[in-house]
Amino acid sequence: MRKIKTGFATPNSHLVKIGTLAAMFNILPSTINFYTAEGFLKADGRTRGGYRLYDPDKAIATLKKIESLQNKKRFSLKEIKKLI
Repeated sequence: MRKIKTGFATPNSHLVKIGTLAAMFNILPSTINFYTAEGFLKADGRTRGGYRLYDPDKAIATLKKIESLQNKKRFSLKEIKKLI
C-alpha cells in the first residue's frame, strides 16, 4: 500500500476541485481563486498534480455567508474579511 503525503487527498476523499465547487455554487472558478487569494477560502488539500481541493460543505457555507453579507447587508469585501 502506497503512503499518501500529508495534505494530499486520498482518491475516495470528499474534497472537490475548484471547477466542481464553482459549478456547485454557480459561480466562475476565477471567483474561487479570488476568494482563496484574498483569504476568504482556504484549500483543504491538494492533488498530486497540485490542484487545490476544497471541502464543499465548508466552502459553500463560507460562500453563502459572503453572498449574504454583500447582497443583503451591503458590506464591502474589506468589511466581510474582518467578519470571517
